[in-house]
Amino acid sequence: MIRVLNVITDTNIGGAGRVILNYLCYADKDRFETWAALPRGSLLKAPLEKAGAKTLEVEGIADLSYHREGVERLRAVMKELKPDIVHTHGCLSGRIAAKREKIPAVYSRHSAFPVPARLRYPPGRWVNKLINEHYANHIIAVSPATRDNLTQAGISPKKITVVMNGVSPIPRTSPLERDALRRELSVPLGNTVFGILARLEDYKGHLYLVEAARLLRERGREDFTVLVAGTGPFEETLTRAVNETGAEERVKLLGFRSDVPALLNILDVQLNCSYGTEATSMALLEGMSLGLPTIASDYGGNPWVVKDGESGLLVPSKDAAALAEAMERLMDSPSEREAMGRRARQLYEQQFTGEVFARNTEKIYLDILKGAKSWNRTHPNSV
Repeated sequence: MIRVLNVITDTNIGGAGRVILNYLCYADKDRFETWAALPRGSLLKAPLEKAGAKTLEVEGIADLSYHREGVERLRAVMKELKPDIVHTHGCLSGRIAAKREKIPAVYSRHSAFPVPARLRYPPGRWVNKLINEHYANHIIAVSPATRDNLTQAGISPKKITVVMNGVSPIPRTSPLERDALRRELSVPLGNTVFGILARLEDYKGHLYLVEAARLLRERGREDFTVLVAGTGPFEETLTRAVNETGAEERVKLLGFRSDVPALLNILDVQLNCSYGTEATSMALLEGMSLGLPTIASDYGGNPWVVKDGESGLLVPSKDAAALAEAMERLMDSPSEREAMGRRARQLYEQQFTGEVFARNTEKIYLDILKGAKSWNRTHPNSV
């Protein structure tokens, strides 16, 4: 049995936490034993344990990539647990601790964003390369865009493998259930229903969606509804923008929703307007599992998820006019929406299932362990 210790510093359930949860759904539990070291009180603890992981709460690592005391506390955890491999999720303290305990480590990079100049050029580029390559046997990039970020900041491509996220398929609800939810949300019969499921942050691009809705209404279009699910620090600003444009009937802010699968089932088109940190959006993958076409910004990892003109449409980020045109195009062409949805479902089954993601992740574990001489001496028949 190969013992894998995940180290994650999130106190909430974010993208990295969801990646681990998705992996656990499809992990080879006859061969891999999954542990997670996480901050005391993290909301991830209960769902991780429910999914089959064993958890250890560690003081002093909450929402911190690096802290000197965190390194020592994680070293103590590793001394006691004796994992075969450490898998960190944005936690430098975990990688340093693993290095000092002579345990192979893999690091997952979950975001994509413009690389700042201080990392593109020496000496910052040299320091970034040294730290990341010294403290990780290998790096998982969750998107080609993420890989490109890493290489632009000096890291060798030989150290990186792209493993795009995978998700469990969303169950399809019945026509009666879908009709009931549309009535509950006051969605007019015959409207094209768009939806965006994302934390309310400025870089998620919601304001451009509100502006696109305004442009459509100026053209006399009232036959659409946009459902916005999520909470976050941008909520007040977004609410004010919706009210100021008079778009309350067309853009419905739903707040936090625990019924995400049900919401996805009543959409005709899913949206992603991000212009920051987007890698492989799990929300988009979940919609694709239902056969939903997508309109997405061309930022970050979106072009590697959405095939423009095949499974959806890509538009320039921060371009409300282009977004409005794409929305109107799919509003007026149900047959194109249907064809794109079929292709989206095919792409999901080929590339983005939880099974594909789990096997690709485990292959990296095995490849790292094959190269770890001390591990091979004590586990000669395991890999």
